[in-house]
Amino acid sequence: MVFIHKFLNVVLPLLTLVTILLFLPPFFIYKLFNYTIKAFRQTEKLAGKVVLITGASSGIGEHLAYEYAKRGASLALAARREDRLRAVAAKAVGLGSPDAFVIRADVSKVEDCKRLVDETVNHFGQLDYLINNAGALQAILIEDFTEFSKIRSIMDINFWGSVYCTQFAIPHLRKGNGKIVVISSIGAWLSPPRLGIYSASKAAQLCFFEALKAELGSDIGITIVSPGLIESEMTKDEFFSQSQRIPS
Repeated sequence: MVFIHKFLNVVLPLLTLVTILLFLPPFFIYKLFNYTIKAFRQTEKLAGKVVLITGASSGIGEHLAYEYAKRGASLALAARREDRLRAVAAKAVGLGSPDAFVIRADVSKVEDCKRLVDETVNHFGQLDYLINNAGALQAILIEDFTEFSKIRSIMDINFWGSVYCTQFAIPHLRKGNGKIVVISSIGAWLSPPRLGIYSASKAAQLCFFEALKAELGSDIGITIVSPGLIESEMTKDEFFSQSQRIPS
């Protein structure tokens, strides 16, 4: 047995190294080829498409609204602050969107998620893109947890909000080979101190949509975006101080 263990200790690392050297280069060549094909593929035309964006009142959601507007998409903009949404909608129309529809909703509430999808479809007659962007951030040391309702709300918004909206949107997206875009976070992969709950919510979101990709196959495209730290209304206070969570 001792001889076998010594033999395996010598042979297995060598086999592993040889396998890596044999298979990694073709794999990277395939990935590079695939990336090149996608890079040169014609950008999808968005004129006539309907894009629903959650958390559209500020930050990434707001600027996504402007980018989709420039490409001629009709917009359904959802968030809790209706006044901010109306300002975003007005600017989006000025940038080229034929219609920007405002929906006041809280994605942590399942009934609001159903309503915002229903109102979008009732208004436009279709839904082509769902952008799960709504999110909340609270920076706090784990030992300092005192109000579990506030902690739970992070998971309700970041994870369950995207799950609820997706569940109600799937039947409509399936009709036209629609797409789901998930704004996750690098925090799903690397969890810094004080952001444990936030990172856990994003990790749960990431796992859910990776599984959903396999379930839906080619019927509905899913893109998961994992940005790093971005200066926005949500991060400028929370990441560098102990200020309270703000609504999106």
